[in-house]
Amino acid sequence: MPHRFSPILIRLLIVTVAGSTSFSTLGHAQTRPNERYDVAELKPPESEMTGALERYATDRTGLTRSYPVSTSPARLARFKDFYNEWLASLQRINFDSLNQDDKVDYILFKNHLDHEIRQLDIQSKQLAEISPLLPFATSITDLEEARRRMEPIDSAKAAALLTDLKKQIDEKRKAVEAGLKSENSRSSASDSKSEEKIEPIKVKKTVANRAVAAINNLKSSLKNWYTFYEGYDPVFTWWVGEPYKAMDQSLTTYAAFLSEKVVGIKPAESPNSAASGRSGAGGPAQGGGQTNQRPTGVTPRAGDTSDIVGDPIGREALLSELQSEMIPYTPEELIAIGEKDMAWCEAEMKKASRELGYGDDWHKALEHVKNLYVEPGKQPELIRNLALEAIKFVDDHDLVTVPQLARDIWRMEMMTPERQLVSPFFLGGEVILVSFPTNGMAHEQKMMSMRGNNIHFARATVFHELIPGHHLQGFMTARYRPYRNIFSTPFWGEGWALYWELMMWDMKFAKSPENRIGMLFWRMHRGARIVFSLSFHLEKMTPQECIDMLVKRVGHEPDNATAEVRRSFDGSYGPLYQAAYLLGGMQLYSLHHDLVDSGKMTNRAFHDWILKENRIPIEMVRAILTKQKLTRDFKTNWRFAQ
Repeated sequence: MPHRFSPILIRLLIVTVAGSTSFSTLGHAQTRPNERYDVAELKPPESEMTGALERYATDRTGLTRSYPVSTSPARLARFKDFYNEWLASLQRINFDSLNQDDKVDYILFKNHLDHEIRQLDIQSKQLAEISPLLPFATSITDLEEARRRMEPIDSAKAAALLTDLKKQIDEKRKAVEAGLKSENSRSSASDSKSEEKIEPIKVKKTVANRAVAAINNLKSSLKNWYTFYEGYDPVFTWWVGEPYKAMDQSLTTYAAFLSEKVVGIKPAESPNSAASGRSGAGGPAQGGGQTNQRPTGVTPRAGDTSDIVGDPIGREALLSELQSEMIPYTPEELIAIGEKDMAWCEAEMKKASRELGYGDDWHKALEHVKNLYVEPGKQPELIRNLALEAIKFVDDHDLVTVPQLARDIWRMEMMTPERQLVSPFFLGGEVILVSFPTNGMAHEQKMMSMRGNNIHFARATVFHELIPGHHLQGFMTARYRPYRNIFSTPFWGEGWALYWELMMWDMKFAKSPENRIGMLFWRMHRGARIVFSLSFHLEKMTPQECIDMLVKRVGHEPDNATAEVRRSFDGSYGPLYQAAYLLGGMQLYSLHHDLVDSGKMTNRAFHDWILKENRIPIEMVRAILTKQKLTRDFKTNWRFAQ
């Protein structure tokens, strides 16, 4: 495909190195089942912003590879310059001359850059909180960054530096130990003089957990530095070999000490249980500038909640996230929305419970539904049949285009027992991962898994994971406007799949009281996610309180509730991710009311168009579909919750 330069890209590259861009974005023509592909559909949409966005994404990825140390001040400074350069370039564009699609991309790009800069500031504050525990961080970072700049190495000085850094680690550990002692009891006169000279450090559990993640990152950086020279430079190996081994062991011991004594997690002896770190500024992972993760070597165990720590980001960071997602609500307003929806679900639960003969005691009706599971070995057949039922439903009601290839390529795999400790229910996309107990599980865990993945719970969410949910979604976004992937948001990603649960409820997909209870259970679960996840980040709920809420108010099995909370706070997801399911669904539901219920669009046209705009904040989808007048300084104000 020939290279193409857009006028905007040429203007934007004033501050960057010139380059070329190719396009592979599909147009807006529909692809119906069994139709041949239309060559005209392969024509890229007319856009001046596409090339700039593709170039930005490529440049950012390259910059991320060049600054792998997440605690590096140089990294933060370089990314800040990078984002500001692109912002300055955007300001030189004549916004009013752009077409609607380009105006949307401009606003999305500016919003993205503003958010990334705010995230750098938040991350700097988080790093400042852990810096007293990591006096050696700068030196390790300097070694690795000097290597990446290909500067000459002084092996003797490096050996001396590592020896000194090991002493710093030992001294810092003693200071933390002294802080722990002072919390438990007053220092007595019998304390040694050497202990009296140590200035105690008192550390919050969440800060220590973040420090453990940073130490593991630094340990990896030091290893990269060492293995670059080791063996290839005999002088380096002679000087640095032993000091490096001692330093590496000290980092390992220090991280384990903080994890066990301060955080309260005893690392498991499992070589395969290490968790990968969250990317920092400029990386693919977003979410409040968090650096927390499950500490390396920690394996979750059934019935154990000690590994759930998390890192509450606070109200200021939550507001920054909401601004980026174009959600014009405060955290407190969203919690109220979650509570209101849970109350609606409870009222509907009571209606279904009465039909089943349990009166208003909907928990008993829920227990009845939980015990309607298939026998071992039959779960894959159940999931397959439910998937085909949902596809037929959307076809019969002409709801959305489902290309034949999308129907043909989805497949199924079984979820491992280890993964079920984090994701107790099936997961989906092109591959649906089926959660069901294995023969090696304890009897109690088997029963919790079967009850939590019963027939009616599964029927309520198979379509969420496959068609018309995540699989169809992923199929289409891989083929339409993929350059917008940098704006990916869970409010669109998870909101789309949850929206279909709201739609299917309205369209009477639930045929029995048991079906309705299955759908209501999940909707109540999503309302609870808004409440407990935002309350946790506001430091108003502990992980254990979140678990208790899911068990008592939603009706989760204890192990499944624990896995849900573990998943929410282990650093794998951004702070708004769990709230985004129902809130994103509500956004699309509100937009459907405005455009489809009013007769302005058909269901098929509405849903196809949304899929072809890719993963962007839903307010911008609304701007496209309604042809809203946009300005350069666009501010979100859409109050979508009814």
